[in-house]
Amino acid sequence: MKRTPPQKQWLARPLKTIAWQSVGDRVPYWVETDSYDAEAFAHLCRDLPSLRAAEATGQKFLPHFSALLFDLYALLYKATLVFRPPEQVLPSAFFHKALLDAIVDAPAFEALRLQTVLDERQSGLAALTLGERLLGLLKSERLVNRAQMLDFWALHHQETELRRIEEEARSARELVEQFPEARRSHLAPLSERLHREAAVLQRNLAWRARDAEKAARELLERQGSHLHAEVGRTAVIVHDAQQQLQQWPGHWGGTSGDSVGLQIELGKKLAENPRLQKLARLVGRMRTHSWALRRRVYERASEETHAVVQGSDWSRLLPCELVALRHPWRRREFRRRLLEGSLLQYELRGQQRRSRGPMVVCLDVSSSMSGDKEIWAKAIALTLLDIAQRQRRLFRAICFSGADQPLFEIDLNPRQRYESEPHRVLEFASYFPGGSTDFQKPLDAAIATLQRAEYRKGDIVFITDGECAVDPAWLQQFRDHKQRLEFRLLSVLIDVGIANTNVLRQFSDRVTSVRQLTAESGADLFLAL
Repeated sequence: MKRTPPQKQWLARPLKTIAWQSVGDRVPYWVETDSYDAEAFAHLCRDLPSLRAAEATGQKFLPHFSALLFDLYALLYKATLVFRPPEQVLPSAFFHKALLDAIVDAPAFEALRLQTVLDERQSGLAALTLGERLLGLLKSERLVNRAQMLDFWALHHQETELRRIEEEARSARELVEQFPEARRSHLAPLSERLHREAAVLQRNLAWRARDAEKAARELLERQGSHLHAEVGRTAVIVHDAQQQLQQWPGHWGGTSGDSVGLQIELGKKLAENPRLQKLARLVGRMRTHSWALRRRVYERASEETHAVVQGSDWSRLLPCELVALRHPWRRREFRRRLLEGSLLQYELRGQQRRSRGPMVVCLDVSSSMSGDKEIWAKAIALTLLDIAQRQRRLFRAICFSGADQPLFEIDLNPRQRYESEPHRVLEFASYFPGGSTDFQKPLDAAIATLQRAEYRKGDIVFITDGECAVDPAWLQQFRDHKQRLEFRLLSVLIDVGIANTNVLRQFSDRVTSVRQLTAESGADLFLAL
């Protein structure tokens, strides 16, 4: 007697005995979330380029990698964790649950969650860091091998096929119901066959998903230490980022007024870059020193009475005007003249201050500047940026090295109210190409900048650690431009070794040699500007 194959036995069963759940009703997410969580994560994806890059790269390795990133965010953000039952999740995302379980079991997970619960910035940073480190483990095949990744993708393709058949079966059933009862018998077999095919695919999909998840969990049990170590490193990065953001000057970004994505990007770069950490600390000391220095100079400034003029400055009003305040009839007249600025007051005359124009800082980023000299020079430049912002002056940085290297020109406070743009400050602080040294190219660019209307009457600051021969014809042309544009050029020579100031003195109004790279070494420059 010929036996019927198992699959055909299943197809031969009546439709009413088939119990299956539609793939279209399942989701790739394991952690229960609400609309606020989804909206917050969507904002992060829009504001955070590195998160979008991780999502795009991860999709090449695992299906639904973007859903895994969202689960990581929810795992760290939610105060109460609730996981969906497996029957509500797509089979191709079953491996995500194994990863989430391994992360929760990590010894450092609780310490990490203490920093991230109900904190969008910290949760976003931790999710991004964990996602990037998961990508590294997937690329190196230390979590799962390539064959297992292909199994997950095969499950995903089967889900797509099953979803198509389910939609066809649903359409067939709706079509059957539209016909009269007498004609349904001709179309009912088609609907039943589609439903049986969908049920068979669903059962096969469940088997394959269970096998793939089991193999992945077995591998994770053997290789889970790698993932536990990454959780510990992530906890350290999140803590360091929080500390560095507190030290970073608030008006350069990273404050609560900026987008969460910008704060995460800045915190991540600060936590992972020791040079930026050292630069931030040095800039903080220089800013404090420059404020105190300029305050002392202002307090010592002397002024004398020069004449009597009209105005509305209470501190300089003549006594005969102040007497009117005691008379009830003259008090109203006093108020009117105060609003008009026609009261008699003393005119004070002191040391004439030079007009404060824009700043153009030329910064040497050749190979000889690497290390402490680069950090000190950039700290000087960023402290000058702080002064420029407070005095409402435009600020442009020109980084230069050899003649064969292109200049790096960037406006650091081009916005209204002379506010700096955080991503520009970070870009400037991180830029260092190395190479040789050429003076003529950056100075030509600085002159071209001062010829623009918004940079007229500006000053040039030239920071370098070496010397470079200049062409006599170029030098004469530069002096002609200097006389015509009426600008000052202040040079800073980082003289930690043997250096010659002769070349700098040929085109500079003032040359300051610095031997000790401390916060106090730039005092003369801060006062001059």
